[in-house]
Amino acid sequence: MFNNLPKHSVASITEKLKSAKSKTHAPRVLVLYGSLREDSYSKKLALESAKILTEFGAEVRIFDPTGLPIFDGESRAHPKVKELVELAIWSEAMVWCSPEIHGNFSSVFKNQIDWIPLSIGAVRPTQGRTLAVMQVTGGSQSFNVVNNLRTLGRWMRMFTIPNQSSVPMAYKEFNEDGSMKHSNYRNRVVDVMEELFRTTILMRGNTEELTHRYSENIAEHQMAQIEEVLETV
Repeated sequence: MFNNLPKHSVASITEKLKSAKSKTHAPRVLVLYGSLREDSYSKKLALESAKILTEFGAEVRIFDPTGLPIFDGESRAHPKVKELVELAIWSEAMVWCSPEIHGNFSSVFKNQIDWIPLSIGAVRPTQGRTLAVMQVTGGSQSFNVVNNLRTLGRWMRMFTIPNQSSVPMAYKEFNEDGSMKHSNYRNRVVDVMEELFRTTILMRGNTEELTHRYSENIAEHQMAQIEEVLETV
């Protein structure tokens, strides 16, 4: 009779993590924001985050959602769709930023997520990526968007960092040149980007081990147990 559980131990997992190949290139971060307005505050917050990450040493790409078609499941050859999918595959981490509209993230933001495939082959292109979530509001502080972005991130099998940023009355928090004013809200944005940068470096070499799931590899585990039994015969 075979044990249906995979063989794990503290020693075996520790050894696998130790033997993972370290990556020394700049962390690759994709930034998505949820507005088409040129002067939008979610875009300004996204750009501020990108600047901070670049200062830390990350390689940052910002996707402009202008011109991305409304999701229909059929326009995958569209240049903007191909650009977005290629960036999702390229990335090791993402920053998601949306305004709050009717208590939730914007349709512009959700449209981008809808165009990222649930799977390419048998793998989700976002699986194992680290994620930071942020939001802006025109009124009092809210956490509706960041909470719902976390749900999206979990569905996309991403590792969402604990820290997050919510900027209320965003029209007060930016300078005329689009940069963010120095305040406790900007300090929190720095905290979030710092945590994302560190977490991405810690996890990216171990993504394969951390996302290797028993339910998706039952045959592999059963074969390993058969081989173990044969070795004792």
